[in-house]
Amino acid sequence: MATLTTGGAGFVGLDVARMLLEEGETDITVFSRNPSPARLGNLADRVTAVAGDVGNFSHVLEVVKASRPEVIYHLGAMLTGPSHIDPASSIQTNAMGTFYVLEAARLFDVRQVIFSSSIGSYGYNLDGGDLTDTTLQRPVSFYGATKAFGEHLGLFFKDKYGLDFRGIRYPSVIGPGVTTPSNVQYTSWMIEESAKGNPFTVWTTPETKVPVMYITEAATATVQLARAPLQDIKMVNYLVDGLKPTPTAGDIADAVRARIPNAEIDFVPDPARPGLHGRSQSIDDSYAREEWGWRPTHDLPRMIDDFLTQLART
Repeated sequence: MATLTTGGAGFVGLDVARMLLEEGETDITVFSRNPSPARLGNLADRVTAVAGDVGNFSHVLEVVKASRPEVIYHLGAMLTGPSHIDPASSIQTNAMGTFYVLEAARLFDVRQVIFSSSIGSYGYNLDGGDLTDTTLQRPVSFYGATKAFGEHLGLFFKDKYGLDFRGIRYPSVIGPGVTTPSNVQYTSWMIEESAKGNPFTVWTTPETKVPVMYITEAATATVQLARAPLQDIKMVNYLVDGLKPTPTAGDIADAVRARIPNAEIDFVPDPARPGLHGRSQSIDDSYAREEWGWRPTHDLPRMIDDFLTQLART
């Protein structure tokens, strides 16, 4: 089965490609701004790499026409930090790019599009309790607004054209190699910087709690959603959770110190991020569990161990 992954050389995209290869897929096209051999690593000679911009309709049409995928994993996006700095580019990449992917899928009879969304589509100012798939979406970040738009755009294409569209709302995804800043990237950086012997200052309070998921589980959930029988897909856009119970920033720091005793981690809340400090948010991903059997397998100690093992290989 032919597959195309936008943002395929990115953080989650590489793990999705790796997982597809492990499952025996051989016709995989990775579409990204810079799918260089250095970036693709040991996947470079096993996938078709195409350089391009998801915010350019011609690029999207060309790669879909050439690869003729049955499934598109649409993972390419500008994240929270860059979207805040350059909203015009974020509109082009995240909003128009999603439209371009969906329209290309329609034009070239692609069966399925899997869309990477985010809990950022909800926002911070919630009325307590767990986030669910029926919680009102009121994003406060530009990135979150584009993700909410993408979800509803996909529903339009599903309802009007019969496209098998499915969206997955990731929590904060933890893993080595994160380079793009966002409000909650301290979750990855406190582990990676400590492993490198560098001190790290977390820009929120130890009590701050945000849902997190390890990178390999994000890829697993993405592929599992794509594989689920169509008749089981009712909610269409799904929250997925990772670690349970949801750890605080302090919990993650303590787990790092347990494995790296000389880790220097301190907490200095950034006054420019008032909506983050003391936040206590958890996910109820019942629909993903009930409709397509999602079950995370990592706890906090295992996640730290896997992170450090993966980092040591790079």
